[in-house]
Amino acid sequence: MAHHKSAKKRILQTAKKTERNRYYRTRLKNLTKAVIAAVEAGDKAQAQEAFKKANKKIHALVSKGFIKKQTAARKVSRLHKKVNALEA
Repeated sequence: MAHHKSAKKRILQTAKKTERNRYYRTRLKNLTKAVIAAVEAGDKAQAQEAFKKANKKIHALVSKGFIKKQTAARKVSRLHKKVNALEA
């Protein structure tokens, strides 16, 4: 257990940040899974709707500083490829 006031504060800040990161990481995974599930089901309309939602939320995570811009672009690009493969 921390003895100094500053160390106690760091423990609280770290716990809060960890919880926030866990929430965003789970949300990102769930958005991705929703698109992939729709693609695997072969439902074009649902896949496009899930992709639109995922695209918007992934870029929102960039503005929050949770993931980097290029990481978001890569994730969106890969999802977009899967959705477009349904149309072909």
